[in-house]
Amino acid sequence: MVYDVIIAGGGPAGLTSAIYTARAGLRVKLVDPVGTGGKAATTSLIQNYPGFPHGVLGPKLMEFMSEQARGFGTEIDYGEVSAVKQANNLFSVAIDGKEYEARSVIWAAGTCSRSLGVPGEAEFFGRGVSFCAICDGPLFRDKVVAVVGGGDSALTGAQFLTGYAKQVILIHRRDQFRASLANVNRVVGHPKVTLKLDCTVEEMKGDEQLESLVLKNVKTGSLEHIEVGGVFLYVGAVPNSAPLKGLARLTPAGFVKTGEDMSTDTQGLFAAGDVRDKLLRQVATAVGDGAIAGWSAEKYIIENFR
Repeated sequence: MVYDVIIAGGGPAGLTSAIYTARAGLRVKLVDPVGTGGKAATTSLIQNYPGFPHGVLGPKLMEFMSEQARGFGTEIDYGEVSAVKQANNLFSVAIDGKEYEARSVIWAAGTCSRSLGVPGEAEFFGRGVSFCAICDGPLFRDKVVAVVGGGDSALTGAQFLTGYAKQVILIHRRDQFRASLANVNRVVGHPKVTLKLDCTVEEMKGDEQLESLVLKNVKTGSLEHIEVGGVFLYVGAVPNSAPLKGLARLTPAGFVKTGEDMSTDTQGLFAAGDVRDKLLRQVATAVGDGAIAGWSAEKYIIENFR
């Protein structure tokens, strides 16, 4: 069986692409290693997505999108794409060792969290080190935790953790945040949040569990030990774009270059969402990318196969 569209990635971009293409009557398969939702499903409260004046829970919003995509006939499966090839106007997509054929591919595989690469980080992953506050935050009730990062994800995670932790120590290597002013205002001055600016994490220590962090002041070089029960890392993202090498232009960091129609250097291959080289990575922009990619894939199929 040949699919009209195979979509890699079940976040907002992938699901929106699925809604558009399946609604058009195309045969659509969407695959994601963890199902649907993407990073949006790990966000406690999304306050800047249009249509929800009081905000919307990330998992609930993604549940709505998944239900809508399935309702139009999208086939959604767990799976990881390891390779994409094109021959004779068809794509061969390797998913968990099996080959599937498609007339077009929409790459919306998003990003994975970047690690610090400091001593103790790998050792204590899952034992105090986490990349997801909404996933693991309830495990640290009444404990002191740290959040590392200065963007919106870090500050949103810190806000969420104040509902569980006794104290949240926000560590950032600069003296100013990259996050939106709205998020900064919610964190700065919060009675449960302590700021450690101009600091980097140099080492993570503990016995069976994480017990402390070694911080370095980037301006003075001085070291400081702080006791924590957990640390949540939000220090950037690595795009999941390896299978597109040779098919699409990538930035030095690995993000996919596209045209305004989400097209890549390979006809029939489109990219959308956080994996794409763009200015802003939010649910709203991912949905926009997904709509354009879905429309472009439909147009490509009509012009080349109908």
